[in-house]
Amino acid sequence: MVDPELLKLLCCPETHQSLSPAQPELLQRLNHQIASGTLQNRSARMVSQELAEALLREDGKVVYPIRDGIPVMLLEEGILLG
Repeated sequence: MVDPELLKLLCCPETHQSLSPAQPELLQRLNHQIASGTLQNRSARMVSQELAEALLREDGKVVYPIRDGIPVMLLEEGILLG
């Protein structure tokens, strides 16, 4: 889990919207897509690592993965939700 104080400081690098932890239902749906080989990030690369945690942008359109406890706040690593 991301430290709550760190979460207050983080924002989307594109829109500067706030972020919140992704709900388990969303993570489950994304992990199903990862397992089936159909989930791509914004740079059109297949996401291969299961998501134990992620941060959801305020508008619900983008998820940023958390890997080894570290939020990956790079535009190209964001996952567009449709």
